[in-house]
Amino acid sequence: MSAAARSTDPARRSRVVAGAVYTAVCALLAAVAAWPVYASPAFLVVAAVAVPVAAGLVALSSWRRWGGWITAALIAGAFAVLAVPLAVPSRLGGPLEIVRGLGEAFSGVVLAWKDLVTVELPVGDYRNLLVPALVVFLVGTAATLALALRSDRLAPAAVVSGLAMSGFGLFFGRTSTSAPLTAGPVALAAPVETGVGVVAVLSAVLWLAWRTRDERTRALRRASEAGAVRLPRRHSRTDRRRAALGAGMVVVAVVIAVAVVPWAAKDADRRVLRSAAGPERQIAEAVSPLSEYRAMFSDARAEDVLFRVGEGAAAPERIRIATLDVYDGEVFRSSGSGPGAFVRVPSSLPRGDGRSVEADIEIVDLRGIWMPTAGQVVSATFEGERQNVLADRFYYSVDARAGVQIADGGLTVGDRYEIAAVEPTDDDPATFTAPGVDGGVSGGENLRRWVDEHASGDSGADLVALVRLLRERGYLSHGLTPAAGAPAPAWTAELPGYQLQPSASGHSLARIDTMFQRLLEREDDPRAEASGNYVAAVGDDEQFAVAVALIARELGFPSRVVVGTRLASSDPGVATCEAGECRAGDLSAWTEVQGDDGRWAAIDSTPQWELSPSLEVTQQRDPENVTEVRPDTVDEVVPPDPVQEDNGLAEDDRNDDGIDLAWLWPVLRVAGISLLIVLILFGPLLAIVVAKILRRRGRRRDPDPRASIAGGWDEYVDAGVDAGRDLRPSSTRRELAAVLDTPSGMRLADDADRAVFSSRTVTADEASEFWRIVDAERRTLTRQRGWWQRVRAAVSLRSFLRFFAPRPMRRRPPHRDERGKRPPAGRRETR
Repeated sequence: MSAAARSTDPARRSRVVAGAVYTAVCALLAAVAAWPVYASPAFLVVAAVAVPVAAGLVALSSWRRWGGWITAALIAGAFAVLAVPLAVPSRLGGPLEIVRGLGEAFSGVVLAWKDLVTVELPVGDYRNLLVPALVVFLVGTAATLALALRSDRLAPAAVVSGLAMSGFGLFFGRTSTSAPLTAGPVALAAPVETGVGVVAVLSAVLWLAWRTRDERTRALRRASEAGAVRLPRRHSRTDRRRAALGAGMVVVAVVIAVAVVPWAAKDADRRVLRSAAGPERQIAEAVSPLSEYRAMFSDARAEDVLFRVGEGAAAPERIRIATLDVYDGEVFRSSGSGPGAFVRVPSSLPRGDGRSVEADIEIVDLRGIWMPTAGQVVSATFEGERQNVLADRFYYSVDARAGVQIADGGLTVGDRYEIAAVEPTDDDPATFTAPGVDGGVSGGENLRRWVDEHASGDSGADLVALVRLLRERGYLSHGLTPAAGAPAPAWTAELPGYQLQPSASGHSLARIDTMFQRLLEREDDPRAEASGNYVAAVGDDEQFAVAVALIARELGFPSRVVVGTRLASSDPGVATCEAGECRAGDLSAWTEVQGDDGRWAAIDSTPQWELSPSLEVTQQRDPENVTEVRPDTVDEVVPPDPVQEDNGLAEDDRNDDGIDLAWLWPVLRVAGISLLIVLILFGPLLAIVVAKILRRRGRRRDPDPRASIAGGWDEYVDAGVDAGRDLRPSSTRRELAAVLDTPSGMRLADDADRAVFSSRTVTADEASEFWRIVDAERRTLTRQRGWWQRVRAAVSLRSFLRFFAPRPMRRRPPHRDERGKRPPAGRRETR
């Protein structure tokens, strides 16, 4: 057929129009799904240019009837031409820059996908991260349209590439869903993701249905022109019933996808590709900086310079090393996941409100993955020999305002970088309102009693007052009493007039509860009121930061602990770094609390050291169960039960032996969601298998033995049709048995003819024997092919649809059967 003839072929024109519409819908859905990943005009330019170029090249190849290799070469050439201006626009410049851009573009075809799931969203046009988008819209559009234009069995594969285009934005996108869409009392969770998924699947189903109907119509038209069948002039009742059944199935699937699935998974974590990327393993294996806090004040470490910070007018007030947001009753550590997940930083992060600060940081003796930062980081520029690897392995959590460096095990001596950040200026915790705390470890019985006795409310001002009271009645101590004859610890040299009081390390619930127990005992002592000295809690920032965090949670404020240093402070009781040199003895820890508006504010928790505790209370030393810190090797041990858990239980609770079923609902929910997904994916196939079982059961158990034998013959023929045999509807039973060619096929045909056309009585035993042979022949038909063909036969719909096939137009009177009798009127036609 010539090109002109092909262009005027109605069937080809309809196929081109349908394929082009389906491809356009897939490209539009892909752009909507991937917009949150990039959120940049450069992404829109990529999509707007790549889709028409790919469609034009496929149209040209189809018109010229070029092969697939030529089409692939054209798409590769288009990629080479469009890569730098569209996907790597930062390399637009001189010839050398363009060559580098081409290298980054072609390497990005393989590597940029991994980088895309480790960089904070939106990535914009950062480096070569637009290359995956160019591949999706150029190659995906070309593959979808090229397959959709085919007329062979490969055409349905266009659905695979079309769904892959939409899945790009969904799988590489955010770990959170879009905001719910509310219309009156009805709220639709994840409307964007749900809409993209529903429209993508629905468009694929409609296009496949159109393709099937179009091929069937053209086949019938060819048969009609050859005189084999008569083409019906209008749709039959069967056609309308089949269309209504298909539309009903689509509506049910859409309702389930739009209503049931988002409702069932509304509180579940969204798992995407970036959920499995990041430094979670390194964070989980790292020792909590708060556990190492006490060791920093030993004589061997107190004077070691950890890092240096360049001083200037824009220097920050605080340097943050680690943000610890999870407490298990023994150790405060970083979760490294959830809303505070650590991701790679693109060229810059959004700048919030506050004071702009800058910090030039040089690492000296700070080891590990925790990277000193300041405020809310906007950008980080690395210097030195490791600048490239440091930039590639820097992860930052916007929610936690903390960074980690996992290049070659973490930071080393000589690493340098510059931080541009924003420090909030409206973070007074006294103005906060408690949003409430959902779950988490709470304080012990003594802490709750102390809060109840001194708190006048649950506002931010009440929290600040409680912290001030705790600091006034606490006493700073970084260790135990030295051995006899040993000099005083080095950290006491900067505290003139300091009276050493011993304190054990650790910040478990038992350790914190002991502090508040002593506070309560001192407050109940009449000598405290007489002397005006209520100081009784001994410890340092390790214990007091945790105590403040637990007090905040008791009042309904989410809280976390931050380990870092200060370059400047208006509080004379807080250590600061001198001349920008931050030593181990300058470390401190503070607490951050969150208000109902989402803002976090710092609360200093360092206790005072001028007024020593009363000797009546402190003459007994803390138990010397010192936590041994081993920086090189850390052995994980099972934490002991907190002390207050035994004392805090009511008598009724201790005697309650009931079964705790709190775990049951999460298990049932996960099982339900999993079952729902399985039903959505495999439900239609399972429905086909069940329908065949019910059909076979109904035929076998027909009370009329004649009808049972006729049904058995139909079951035998249906098994052959599902197995892929091509059977003519007008054939006699013996002709069908000859085509199926099974050992007992002829016997079944003769027995079925005798049962249907003979006037003799047919017994139930004869029907049972007939069905026994039918079962054996069915197994023979299915075993003649491989395992995959048996699965396809089990879920095939051909045996259901063969009754809907149009009857061939008879050109001569129907012949009589072998016995010379015409079948009675209204009797089932022979299959």
